[in-house]
Amino acid sequence: MANQHAGSTIDDFLRDEGVLEAFQARSIKEVIAWQLEKAMKDGKISKRRLAQMMQTSRTQVDRVLDPTDGNVTIQTLQRAAAVLGRRVQVELV
Repeated sequence: MANQHAGSTIDDFLRDEGVLEAFQARSIKEVIAWQLEKAMKDGKISKRRLAQMMQTSRTQVDRVLDPTDGNVTIQTLQRAAAVLGRRVQVELV
């Protein structure tokens, strides 16, 4: 019996399972959260200070930095990036 997945990619498998978009979204969020944390570390900015700079709560900053939280908007990510002197760039490929 031949393996039906032989020669396929992980993207093919995830697409067949109907979860490709969810995995891609989570991966993007993980990268952005990692980059924001790095910018915070480089600037010696705590979560509390970032919340003050964003004029929001520490809880909201925790959500921004949590890749499993699906309720963070691109606008919120852009605000966090902006106060850290960065910007969010999204492109279609």
